[in-house]
Amino acid sequence: MIPFKLTEELITDIENFIETKDNSALLSLLEDIHYADIAEIINELNEDEATFIIKLLDSDKTSDILTELDDDVRENILGNLSAKEIAEELDELDTDDAADIVGELPKEMVQQVISEIEDREHAKDIVDLLRFDENSAGGLMAKELVKVNENWNVLTCVKEMRVQAENVTRVHSIYVVDDEGKLKGRLSLKDLLTTSTKTHIKDVYIAKVDYVNVNEKPEEVARIMSKYDLEAIPVIDEIGRLVGRITIDDIVDVIREEAEKDYQMAAGISQDVEADDSIWELTKARWPWLLIGMMGGIGAASIISGFQEALTKFPVLLIFIPLMQATAGNVGVQSSAIVVQGLANDTIKGAIWGRLGKELLLGLVNGLALAFVFLLISHFGFKTSYLESIAIGIALVTVVVNAAVIGTFIPIFLNKRGIDPAIATGPFITTSNDVLGILIYFSIAKAILGF
Repeated sequence: MIPFKLTEELITDIENFIETKDNSALLSLLEDIHYADIAEIINELNEDEATFIIKLLDSDKTSDILTELDDDVRENILGNLSAKEIAEELDELDTDDAADIVGELPKEMVQQVISEIEDREHAKDIVDLLRFDENSAGGLMAKELVKVNENWNVLTCVKEMRVQAENVTRVHSIYVVDDEGKLKGRLSLKDLLTTSTKTHIKDVYIAKVDYVNVNEKPEEVARIMSKYDLEAIPVIDEIGRLVGRITIDDIVDVIREEAEKDYQMAAGISQDVEADDSIWELTKARWPWLLIGMMGGIGAASIISGFQEALTKFPVLLIFIPLMQATAGNVGVQSSAIVVQGLANDTIKGAIWGRLGKELLLGLVNGLALAFVFLLISHFGFKTSYLESIAIGIALVTVVVNAAVIGTFIPIFLNKRGIDPAIATGPFITTSNDVLGILIYFSIAKAILGF
């Protein structure tokens, strides 16, 4: 398959076909393009053009396109469709995707759309999913799955599976339940094919099966599926009944969204925003950390102002202030980034003191190496005295060790308090290390140089 490439020429051709109402040419052009690529095209069109394409194509294709669109583009398109047209799209979607779209509709529109869905069982499943918090396994799962009763024999099992599989896009696993619908295990396809048709399922199913509760956080579901290399995982309710399954494509979305959120938080953006959001939304997201950064700068300036006499006597100290701030910030961000990644992957375990001790030793080694390089450069490049170079070098080692410890401690501390540790990276660590770094720098210089 040739990789799709969105070009200005392609967009221009589509816009011309829409303008001239050349539907046959437009359909011919879009016929062999994957629905995800069509979604990419629609994201570049205006609202009227995007709606035109959605109404032109068949629902079996446009339903998938809708799930791939940018949120604001999909919202605009849905606003131009009738309740019946939206229901036709939902009829073609798995229940999890359909519920996500219904959840984006205005409240007054939801009931109208649900009532227009022809498959009443499908509509009921969508309504069931809307009960769950979107930030939970229940809000992430789909109702489509293949399940068999432990009391059935293999022949009955195969017949029932054929019926159920018609509504399932991809069969990852066959789940086994009891008469009350409680999850008992899973069924191997190999065992099913090699076992007598009269054998009961309870005699051949595998009792060991990974599962999650409907109230589990998506991040925990992603961790479990990643750890055990699962393509799908069953979801049970509070009393153990099988109520749905979560597939790998949904988890990939969770992982991507979590990575984007952590990246923004690490960069000092406190809300989930996009590049094309309004100036006001972008300002609200950036303002808190900018304010913290400014207050940190004011704090550092206050510390420096208290050592004006020292700067007059030893002006070389002023030259190396940026060195202390930059080094402290970089070391702190490096340490915190490793810890945050480890916490996200669940690879950091045990007492906090062991991790702090390791980072302290690592900071000491790095600090000594940096100080050695600094002593050579400062003495031969800046012509500083031996005493000044030694004072600044010792301060540099101390600043590096301090930054490494802070960068390690804060994410672990926040994580133990139930706060996302990603908030510790970026501006928070950098600002705190800037202030402490300056204080350490001048305090050590004062002690050695005697001002």
